[in-house]
Amino acid sequence: MKTYNNLYDRLSSLENLRLAFRKARKGKTKKDYVISFEANLDNELQKLKIELESQAYKPKPLKRFIVRDPKSRVIHASAFRDRVVYHALCNIIEPIFEKIFICDSYASRKGKGVHAAIRRFDRFKYKVTRSNTSLAVGGGASSSLLKDLF
Repeated sequence: MKTYNNLYDRLSSLENLRLAFRKARKGKTKKDYVISFEANLDNELQKLKIELESQAYKPKPLKRFIVRDPKSRVIHASAFRDRVVYHALCNIIEPIFEKIFICDSYASRKGKGVHAAIRRFDRFKYKVTRSNTSLAVGGGASSSLLKDLF
């Protein structure tokens, strides 16, 4: 297995933090918290860099709110600066881990996500129901069919 060096240095580099800021800001350029962060961008990124380098970085508490669309859901959102750090981390680890993920891993991956996972599940479901078997696990034809699918 390949080893990687200086990942933490790359994580806390200003170049990586700038790229992470651009990714975190995407689709949110009119939000007050983004405008505020961007108005003082160099200082904010420098602060994050120093906190990361000194290993003093601590995420802010999550903001809790309720969305009704149409059913109510409780959402917990990270502070914008924490989203910048999240993107900075993803910039470093995505290329490393993407190579070893199985194709049916869908969370937080480019070109994947919930909708792709549902489409993949529907294809499996179609294969099972087309052969007129049930999904009961524990033996019989459906158990061997599930083994064939996966």
